[in-house]
Amino acid sequence: MTSISLVPSSAVSAPALVLETPAMEIPVTALIDRVFGPGRFAKVSERLREGNRLLAACSFVAMREGRPVGCVRMWPVTIGGAAVAFLGPLAVDPDERSVGLGQTLVEHACEAARAAGWKAVLLVGDAPYFTRAGFSAAHTAGIIMPGPVDQRRVLLKALVEGGDEGLSGKVAVA
Repeated sequence: MTSISLVPSSAVSAPALVLETPAMEIPVTALIDRVFGPGRFAKVSERLREGNRLLAACSFVAMREGRPVGCVRMWPVTIGGAAVAFLGPLAVDPDERSVGLGQTLVEHACEAARAAGWKAVLLVGDAPYFTRAGFSAAHTAGIIMPGPVDQRRVLLKALVEGGDEGLSGKVAVA
């Protein structure tokens, strides 16, 4: 298991980032449920995770004392037939927020996606938060999610030069 230590922001040691494994499914799902509650199943993003397979090389869990305190997952999807990675959910335990853990998880997952050969990452999320990690709505006008969504929350990040350009059409499970 690959482990990366985060720089601690206080006297408490930082959690370690590790690749998510199938054995982590139950505790990671419990974390996601705590953070988002049952309403997460109504979100359009869930339609892209149902029946999909996790990109294991791009999905990370922040572990503290043997339990997950943060996670970020990536999934393969297509936009009008073009393959991109779909980021989400990003979940951080409320007790671990405001120290940069979410940002670190996103940046690490995007770098892993770049290393795995993905050209862009798509997500639905809060623009002010995700623009700090390089996401933008500049090239998302033609992207059609599989259900109702606030189009301003559809964001892309290029992982290679121009990787976020020319993407349009329906988003679907790859």
